[in-house]
Amino acid sequence: MSFKDLLIQAKDGSHYAQEKIFLLYRPLLFKEACVYEVFDEDLFQELSMTLVDCIRLFQL
Repeated sequence: MSFKDLLIQAKDGSHYAQEKIFLLYRPLLFKEACVYEVFDEDLFQELSMTLVDCIRLFQL
């Protein structure tokens, strides 16, 4: 399944597709949630929620 197909399904409300996209971006979210080499759990959660919002709002 292509990323575009996953994105379309995620926008249509598929939890499976949303989870697959989240797992693809999870390493980047972990990297960006480290501030001065310390993992910030709250920042990771905010970034994760922002990713879900971006999936929902993205227009193809």
